[in-house]
Amino acid sequence: MLSLQMCVLAARSAQIPAIDGVYNAFKDDEGLRAECEQGRDLGFDGKTLIHPAQLAIANAAFAPGDEELALARRQIEAFEAAEADGKGIAVLDGRIVESLHIVTAKALLAKADAIAAMEGDSA
Repeated sequence: MLSLQMCVLAARSAQIPAIDGVYNAFKDDEGLRAECEQGRDLGFDGKTLIHPAQLAIANAAFAPGDEELALARRQIEAFEAAEADGKGIAVLDGRIVESLHIVTAKALLAKADAIAAMEGDSA
C-alpha cells in the first residue's frame, strides 16, 4: 500500500496523472471494480487496462459523480462572480473557493467530458 501511495505523491509532485497498474484477471469484473475503487480512493486518476472489456468498469470507478460535477460548476460560477466584483476569493456554502479550487474543478469537468466523449455521451 505504501508503494501505491508513493506513486500518487510522485505523480502529484510532477503534476502528471497518477495511473494505477494493470489488473490481469480481465474476466473478473468484481475484482477489477474493487481494485479500481481502491485506486480511486488512494488518489489515482485512472487505471492501465489490458482489455477493452475493462473500460466501462474503470470509467465508472474513476468518473466524477453528479454531485462532484455540480459542485465544480458552482465553484467556478461563484469564483468568476467574485472575480468580476474584484475579489480574489469566493465563499460557497460557507467555504472559501480560491483559484486552486478552480484548477481542480476545471480538471474534474474536463475528465468527465473526456469520459463522456469516449462513451458517446455529454457531461
